[in-house]
Amino acid sequence: MAVQPEGAPCWADAMFGDVEGAKSFYGDVLGWTFGEASSEYGNYTEAYAGGTAVAAVVPPMPGQEGPSQWCLYFASEDATATATKIRENGGEVLMGPMEVGEFGTMCLAREPSGAVFGVWQAGTHEGFQTMGTPGAYAWAEVFTREPEKADAFFVGVFGYRQKQMEDEAMDFRLYDLGERPLLGRMTMTDDFPPEVPSYINVYFTVPDCDDAVAKATKLGGTLRFGPMGTPFGRFAALTDPQGANFSVIDVTTTEGELPRTTDVP
Repeated sequence: MAVQPEGAPCWADAMFGDVEGAKSFYGDVLGWTFGEASSEYGNYTEAYAGGTAVAAVVPPMPGQEGPSQWCLYFASEDATATATKIRENGGEVLMGPMEVGEFGTMCLAREPSGAVFGVWQAGTHEGFQTMGTPGAYAWAEVFTREPEKADAFFVGVFGYRQKQMEDEAMDFRLYDLGERPLLGRMTMTDDFPPEVPSYINVYFTVPDCDDAVAKATKLGGTLRFGPMGTPFGRFAALTDPQGANFSVIDVTTTEGELPRTTDVP
């Protein structure tokens, strides 16, 4: 695929204390295969679906051990300039910007309501080689307890336009750059334990949601929500055996009509 436009999701990776365990779990649930670990870059290991790069796993660096979580990266034409915007809009730069050889330039950041994300300025590594196909990235949502902070931040940094979903049961917003929606924003309710911080939930495409859930739970994963049919696909929210949250979605199986949205000035 070509380099994604500024602000579009372009890559995902996760740190795992047990990388071999993560490879076994996601290999079974999502059908991933894995490349050789790159010892020069902390044993960073790319995952492939159908022979195309879709994500990566990596062991934590010394001193960075902690709960596993997926990190979504947003495309940037200039990671240094994006890092400046992050600070100007109340976010925190946690790491970088730093060059990763010829592959590109990255930084890690935290938006004001607490969700951690990455920024990627492509070099030879352009990001996802496919999206929306089995095993590949499909979608992501910012789960936050402070939606006003998240909305102002992402609009300020990436220039998103916003659409509010007309649904009294939830506070859900879509971010876009003038074409297709790129990212969702969900306000966390009391259904989320208070110790769960804001985070970005990544969805991976599967050919059969119920089958993926069955595989995940058999391998020690936890089903948190679903499976549920929606106009966008049948999906379920899961936690892998090492604590990383993610979702699976079958985009070919849809139910109901698309919800109405209202432009947010």
